[in-house]
Amino acid sequence: MPHTPTVLFGAFDRHNFGDLLIAQVVARMLPRRELLFAGLAARDPRGDGGPATVALARVAAFARGRAVDVVHAGGELLTCDAWQAAVMLAAPQRVQALIAAEGEWLRRRRMWARAQLGFASLAPYVLPKAALPGVRVRHLAFNAVGGVDLDTCDADHRTHVLAALQSADSVTVRDQQTQAWLAQWGVDARLIPDPAVMTVALFGTTIRRHAANRAMREVRQTFPGAYAAVQFSADFGDDATLDTLAAQLARVAQAHGIGIVLFRAGAAPWHDDLAVYERVAARLRKAAVRVFVFASLNVWDICALIAGCRVYCGSSLHGRIVAMAYALARLNISHPDHCAQPGKLSAYPATWEPEGIAGAVRVEALADAVGAALTVDRKLLRDTAYALAQRYRTEFDTLATQLD
Repeated sequence: MPHTPTVLFGAFDRHNFGDLLIAQVVARMLPRRELLFAGLAARDPRGDGGPATVALARVAAFARGRAVDVVHAGGELLTCDAWQAAVMLAAPQRVQALIAAEGEWLRRRRMWARAQLGFASLAPYVLPKAALPGVRVRHLAFNAVGGVDLDTCDADHRTHVLAALQSADSVTVRDQQTQAWLAQWGVDARLIPDPAVMTVALFGTTIRRHAANRAMREVRQTFPGAYAAVQFSADFGDDATLDTLAAQLARVAQAHGIGIVLFRAGAAPWHDDLAVYERVAARLRKAAVRVFVFASLNVWDICALIAGCRVYCGSSLHGRIVAMAYALARLNISHPDHCAQPGKLSAYPATWEPEGIAGAVRVEALADAVGAALTVDRKLLRDTAYALAQRYRTEFDTLATQLD
């Protein structure tokens, strides 16, 4: 009997390393199915290793009168509002105007969302079962979604999200904090690791092939020994934070005899900015530290870079999860303005990391945290990687059975 056509929905309509990666993981785990990748906008990031994505309006044409399954592929979808989504999807020349339009969004949110995104949703990456006109949804699933800060969202946003989740046939979340919030509001969600824990198991061969590409050859030629894979978002870009970050990375390089490779985990607005990386690199060169700015935005090149590093440190949760999958030393960096907030960078490690492995650390504590991370027992790291992949496979098999 043929499988029901399946729509994979998520934020892979913008360049974010994690979103593009989880789309590929979930697709690989649903073999021999007719799949459609859908987002809020049509995009084609195949050159960067992501899936070609259509806008939601195209789902009806895909369904052709048939019932479909809809799977939210994962990521921190529950807290993203329409204004944030519009900014992250905007062409560079429109970003500042949309940021300036936040007041208008707050005054007339549904009308503003319809004008910018094509439909009036306060939380546009969260689809209720009846969200697609003319499309019959057989099974609506939320797979490993996050919503750590859902309690800080306004009541209307939260009401929309909870109604969508209550209309779903299955809900899994990726951290205990999101699970606890939803339980408090009457939504029963199972706990499952992020899809990216399957990176090595599903795409190890692809990543090894990319490790031989020109981008990685340049890294190996620059650092024939070891290197730290370092990433941070554009909001780290003030001079004081960059001064501290460069000083900490210089300590890391000198203490452990390793180079520093700076890479971007996303090129969409509010993600990573190449100019900010160059400013850190200039500081490191003045300190006589070997540094390389990794140019590629290809998902598999980035995975190969992380796979080859001695330690990962960055503000990207998915950078950390790929390092976890490779049983590598890892830690996240908290932005100075966000250190008092738990956030996903703390919630995910608190849920899945063994005791003694750092979650998110302050920028000024980076060097000491790297030193501690490099002393963690490798067997513990390997056992954790294996256990999380097994846990995800088992839990996802339950969803796949429901979709059959």
